[in-house]
Amino acid sequence: MFQLKFDALGLIPAIVQDALTGRVLMLGWMNEEALRRTLNTGEVWFWSRSRQTLWHKGETSGNVLRVHEVRADCDADCLLVRAEPAGPTCHTGRESCFWQDMNGNALQSPPAGFLDELAEIVQSRRVAAPDESYTARLFAQGRLKIAQKVGEEGLEAALAGAAQNEDRLIEESADLLFHLLVLLNERGVALRDVLARLAERHTRATQA
Repeated sequence: MFQLKFDALGLIPAIVQDALTGRVLMLGWMNEEALRRTLNTGEVWFWSRSRQTLWHKGETSGNVLRVHEVRADCDADCLLVRAEPAGPTCHTGRESCFWQDMNGNALQSPPAGFLDELAEIVQSRRVAAPDESYTARLFAQGRLKIAQKVGEEGLEAALAGAAQNEDRLIEESADLLFHLLVLLNERGVALRDVLARLAERHTRATQA
């Protein structure tokens, strides 16, 4: 194993990052055994400093963290664990433990995780009343209408790009992404699956 620098208590900090969105999910501590189990089982383990015992993240809730990769920093005294969460990481039910500012005020999601949250909003709007929500009206009109909107927005984005109109391209791209999320939801396709496919392609390209 790489020569890591554990502290006087035999621990090393481990930052967990969503492997697909890049969002920082939590910070935990590992001893050598927790790290060994993390690498061997493919799911994240920590050392609980409060309980003084090994802790399999998600063992009770089911919200495990499936490991994609573990990296050490340049000084070998901190770990970065890139993982895929099976559910909310924070015990509060939020996606990330880093959801508040220094005054305890809830923050909006950072850009890296915004598409995930927007996909959740789209799902919630699916059951809303059509007269109260544009998204609900799209769902009420059916799959063909949603697919048509994706095509229209894609054409608008292409035309804006060809015309070298940056502001218009940003607007049309935002419309395209939104309507694509609606179409994915209507078809029962998770955004995470799309991101995973992109990640697979990237891995194949870098290994070619």
